[in-house]
Amino acid sequence: MTTIRVVIVTLSAVLLAPGVAVVPPARALAAPDVACPRAEPPEPPPPTPSPPPVASADRKVGGDALATAGLAIPAGAPMAPAVTATSWLVADLNSGKVLGGCGPHERRTPASVQKLLLAAALMPRLDPAHVVEVKRQDLADLDPASSLMGLVAGGRYSIETLWLGLLLRSGNDAANVLARVGGGNAGRQGGVDEMNDEARRLQANQTHAVTPSGLDGPGQFTSAYDLALIARATFAREDFRRYMQTRVATVPAQPGKPAFEITNDNTLLDRYPGMLGGKTGFTSLARQTYVGVAERNGRRLAVTLLGAESAPLGSLGEAIALLDWGFALPPDASVGRLVTRGEKKSSSVMMMTGLGVGTALVLTLLTFATPWRQRVSRRRMAGRD
Repeated sequence: MTTIRVVIVTLSAVLLAPGVAVVPPARALAAPDVACPRAEPPEPPPPTPSPPPVASADRKVGGDALATAGLAIPAGAPMAPAVTATSWLVADLNSGKVLGGCGPHERRTPASVQKLLLAAALMPRLDPAHVVEVKRQDLADLDPASSLMGLVAGGRYSIETLWLGLLLRSGNDAANVLARVGGGNAGRQGGVDEMNDEARRLQANQTHAVTPSGLDGPGQFTSAYDLALIARATFAREDFRRYMQTRVATVPAQPGKPAFEITNDNTLLDRYPGMLGGKTGFTSLARQTYVGVAERNGRRLAVTLLGAESAPLGSLGEAIALLDWGFALPPDASVGRLVTRGEKKSSSVMMMTGLGVGTALVLTLLTFATPWRQRVSRRRMAGRD
């Protein structure tokens, strides 16, 4: 009975205390979207289907300021450059700070920047020295005019050679082989499933892969914020950075095909100071897309952009402008952050936030008191038998 009295007294004190009254949290008014600075292309882009809406909770991942279809930049910061990209983000991969963005969580079509998700999912799983054989089905559904590294059916290539072909030449053929091998018994679809599992682990909530290469597929989307999460995962790997900074690689000879060289199509490597690597993409639906990372004075900034046009600057020119803007900001500038892999709010924190401190304390006390009362009751019942 003493414990019950303590619980009752404690509950009464909590419920009567003026500082812990159970009041629904005030809902902050959403700030109106601020239009992103836009550069007009010489010709209007073709119409594209409207992507599905983004859930309210997903729009707030990384901070409330990122829950906008418009511009998010630090207070007092210089205006961001005008670009044609329909969404973009600049983030510090070391600190996790998001320096600014335009529609950071809006769904967009990825094109070949999707290949970074393939690398994030499968590079930790595949032995680079392992040699695999290319199957005819790996190449059967690829347009010869699309981006290819030049694999031949029946050819045998190391996983490392395939990664180089994927990242230097954006090889859709390499993407299909890597996805099939990484997918195990489930084949290529298994590799795509691994990509989507990795997106969930990274909390890239707007990202859904349908093809391993980024070639258009129904329901395939990503976001500028998600791409920054994926870039942080890939550029944290030494082998990935080494591949991305390789200028020229040799693809070994195969029956009926001599050895040949592939060169890195990321022209910013020798054009932008501190460039660690980048990945371009293009389809008529996605337009130009880009992910790039540069490092200066201990700051490693990523730029991601989607839906850009080839003029007046093109995706590479727009990436340069956004990186220059980001490096000019002070190191503590921020409008949000990149969440970490598997990061979740604890149930206790969510309870305290959603129900109020008083209610949470009451529920906690009841949680401890109820089992005690049940044990007492059982002992009493046992005494009656």
